[in-house]
Amino acid sequence: MKIKLLVASLLLSSFVYAQKDQKFNGVDMSLGTLSKLSDAKTRSISPENFTGEKGKGGMADPSSQKDKRNVANAHHAARELGVGWKVNPFITIQPGETFTMAEINESGVIQHMWMTPTGNWNHTIFRIYWDGEETPSVESPVGPFFGMAWNRFSPLNSLAMTVNPGSAFNSYWKMPFRKSCKITMENISADPMNLYYQIDYTVTEVDANEAYFHAQYRRSNPTKGALHTIIDGVKGKGHYVGTYLGVGVNNIGWWGEGEIKFFMDGDQDYATIVGTGLEDYFCGSYNFENKATRQYQEYSTAYAGLHQVIRPDGLYESQQRFGMYRWHIMDPVRFEKDLKITIQDLGWRSEGRYLPQQSDMISVAFWYQAEPHTKFPNLPAKNSLEVN
Repeated sequence: MKIKLLVASLLLSSFVYAQKDQKFNGVDMSLGTLSKLSDAKTRSISPENFTGEKGKGGMADPSSQKDKRNVANAHHAARELGVGWKVNPFITIQPGETFTMAEINESGVIQHMWMTPTGNWNHTIFRIYWDGEETPSVESPVGPFFGMAWNRFSPLNSLAMTVNPGSAFNSYWKMPFRKSCKITMENISADPMNLYYQIDYTVTEVDANEAYFHAQYRRSNPTKGALHTIIDGVKGKGHYVGTYLGVGVNNIGWWGEGEIKFFMDGDQDYATIVGTGLEDYFCGSYNFENKATRQYQEYSTAYAGLHQVIRPDGLYESQQRFGMYRWHIMDPVRFEKDLKITIQDLGWRSEGRYLPQQSDMISVAFWYQAEPHTKFPNLPAKNSLEVN
């Protein structure tokens, strides 16, 4: 018995010392890790430092570089102050132009992104490519990616995303990469757009079990067969971590009776996970209604929210529109081989019967998976991306 206790004690001591010897890689931040030292290097890319290189920020010259587009865009404001005084805080993307916001060629993790794009958020396409891939792992109009599908600001306060006044888009999704990261913004509108942005990342080793971040936009306008597909064709191993959904209602009455369904790992006719109603999936209840005011009640919490309610104004704003999110941060949906997610579009009709609706549904799906991923469906044409 004493020998067994001695062996157990030695094994426990070895485990403790091994844990002490492990270096913290500067990722997975929380209050519990804030005090840990790390050899990771913090870098940040913005129009004032396009490469994120150490000691290379704020070098634009308002005098000698004033004729260079996107190099000294605020040269007029800084003309009396010179180098180092906010000479290029933003870039301008011309109609039809794709601008490379960041190109990183080492191992690391994006920990935060902030941006405030002008113009039509549905005509500005945001993409991310990992490790030299040819097709993006993230592709969405920038507004819906940040929970703003209706091209209108609404506060959003959650762990994964925040949207703050006046149009400050923030992402805190963890985004690891092993060789490279490329982030682009395409302007498909007829007007130039300005973009202020900052991408904060850590240069560090990435563990072998880290998956890659993905996000995909889809729209049904209107839904066909009272059904919207949030994601389909996902192949490989991974876990689903979030849904943004915008709903534009085309009939009166309560519109959210539809169930969400997760088909995974070979499911065909019947899904493994089936919800009980739209508002239930988004962690609300009973029609999102405040019983005292008889109004929809907006809410925005760490993991779920109905953060946007656009009410008819009696004139040109004739339709109800809603924006909501559900982050599976504490309860990711894990799949081994494949994943498909649908949501029904149901309301109520006479005699207590469900009404198959034809709503306008816009979604962005968020998940992690091992690469390679299957190529996304082509984005809708410009006119089909527009909100009107």
